[in-house]
Amino acid sequence: MTQRQDQRNRTRAALLDGARTILMRGEVLTVTAAAREAGISKASAYRYFSDPALLAAEAGLHLKAASYEEITRDAATLRDKLVAISLYFFDLAVANEAAFRTYLGLNLQAVAQSQDGRMPRRGARRIQAFMRALEGDKGISPEQARSIAAALGMATGAEAMIVLFDVADLSAEKARALVAETAQAICDRMLS
Repeated sequence: MTQRQDQRNRTRAALLDGARTILMRGEVLTVTAAAREAGISKASAYRYFSDPALLAAEAGLHLKAASYEEITRDAATLRDKLVAISLYFFDLAVANEAAFRTYLGLNLQAVAQSQDGRMPRRGARRIQAFMRALEGDKGISPEQARSIAAALGMATGAEAMIVLFDVADLSAEKARALVAETAQAICDRMLS
């Protein structure tokens, strides 16, 4: 991960922490208030979140995620870690389906209403987790790691849940099995 990306992740995390603090105090959440709470400029905060509803939705979801260490605790190999991360983020989406659908809806709405057509930045926790696992392997270049993380990222999480439930009409059990199979296949193909 580059220093710039690392700084963006820290800024985003600080804004989410500030938003959670405000929400836990029962105060009205605004982007400006979250920026003030986090000690970040208002201009910087608006680059990450222009809509307080989107900030509140992501702050609520951020609370529920386990740490990388918890997710990969029982995984012995790199492949096992990557599959564990895939399943964890799929399971998290399923367990919080309504919240993730709301968050994605708000995110899509923000894109549609954007004056410049830019996508609001999203947390990308699963990509960060995949990258963390991959960066520990000396045989994988940074470019390869980004490719593997992207492939695994598209095959899990809320977006995969929506496709597997709404489009493919799979049960949660069958969808989870397919996420595991897909993650294993990506690992088998891209790690060799």
